[in-house]
Amino acid sequence: MDHVKSYVDDSDVQKHRWWILTAVGMFTFMSTLDGSIVNIALPVMSRDLRVPLNQVEWVVSIYLIIICALLLLFGKIGDSFGKIKVFRWGTSLFILGSLLAGFNHSLWFLLFARVVQATGASMTMSTNNGIITEIFPMHERGKALGLIGSFVSLGSIAGPGIGGIILAHLPWGYIFWINVPVGILTMIMGHFMLPKDRFFNKVKIDVPGSLTFGLTIVLFFLGVFLGQEIGFRNWIIITLWVVSLIGLWRFIHVERHTEQPLLPFHIFKNKNFTISLLTAMLIFIVNFFFNVIGPFYLENARGLEPNYAGYILMIFPIVQVVIAPLAGSISDKIGPYLLTVVGLIAILISQIGYAATQLTSPLWFFMAMIGVVGLGNGIFQAPNNTIVMSTVETQDLGIAGGLNALARNMGMIIGISLSTTILFAAMSHKAGYHVTTYLNHRPDIFIYGMHMVFIISSVICLITAVVTINRWRQSSRNLTK
Repeated sequence: MDHVKSYVDDSDVQKHRWWILTAVGMFTFMSTLDGSIVNIALPVMSRDLRVPLNQVEWVVSIYLIIICALLLLFGKIGDSFGKIKVFRWGTSLFILGSLLAGFNHSLWFLLFARVVQATGASMTMSTNNGIITEIFPMHERGKALGLIGSFVSLGSIAGPGIGGIILAHLPWGYIFWINVPVGILTMIMGHFMLPKDRFFNKVKIDVPGSLTFGLTIVLFFLGVFLGQEIGFRNWIIITLWVVSLIGLWRFIHVERHTEQPLLPFHIFKNKNFTISLLTAMLIFIVNFFFNVIGPFYLENARGLEPNYAGYILMIFPIVQVVIAPLAGSISDKIGPYLLTVVGLIAILISQIGYAATQLTSPLWFFMAMIGVVGLGNGIFQAPNNTIVMSTVETQDLGIAGGLNALARNMGMIIGISLSTTILFAAMSHKAGYHVTTYLNHRPDIFIYGMHMVFIISSVICLITAVVTINRWRQSSRNLTK
């Protein structure tokens, strides 16, 4: 399964490999964290910048859209000119964007800073897994990718908690400025620890494909975010999605007739790679179903203070951070396929548990389900990342890492938008009128909507588990031949 060249024969690189992972992991944590840490500060930003809340929400949206639009481009640039070089430039841009974003100047200046931040984040996200895959030998790769997965998950989930602590003591600009000293420390570590690029294949960058893909992604997610404000049946949203579909068709056409395509479609002929990408996206959708619904249940339905709700929600990333490296180590010994099945079954159990949770259910039961989903993700993510990054050729590592990060980010965006759409549609059906927020006097209506969300997430998990079980059985048959 190991098609990947590495730095295994470089003694200096091997001596510092865990420091290299720490530097890459720290920046992975920060770039992922900034997709969620801003949410809790939006009301304060809205007041200070004197703009409506629906406008300031673009501070979050534009960050996620730009990352998704640029991931494949920077993955390809990393393959062509060096992943470590792209990662270094990405760290610099991210730090610059973080510095600019902290100034309370205007909404337009803040959005510009977020575009700079997102550009740097996409450069680091598209290359981090490729760097780790090249540097670590096969027998440690699962553990190393598991640790990177832990940084990703911790960054994705911990944003509201960390943001809340900062806002309790400092102005909102510090949720961005905190990245600057940590980023500079990471750059210093990288300067001394990161090796020079060794594995790259200089090719001409597919500019038409890059522009078409970026436009397709931007139009699609503009439709998603605007649709939540003005309704998905609005002609503007339908037009955006139609043009996005045309852009996707054009992108595929361009790529099939380009000598050096941005996205080499032959990579998807590897079923293990393709299935792993699909399952990664679906599980991130499921995770962000919980990220949206969990705080509603704990704070609104159960009446917990935000800090106590935050402590409970942190069970998820804490359990995953502990489990992921262990799962990665076991994956290095027994292979990744069985572990992905075990992890998905645990996630499925948690979703069924959420769907069965009532307003009067013991709080320990809900907390236990949070622990189970953290356990399942910890077991699943590292082996799944190992399959993605170890089943491609060296020249495709950057694009594979970009696709892996794209799958995660798309899962995050789809999960956030789809969960709220399902929740409020179900609540509206139960109430008999249009509902767009939590109804303080009718917690039963929210519980009904919550059940519908988690029933759908259970179905998504079940489908994902069936596909993965079939892959595991196929891999077991291949080993016995």
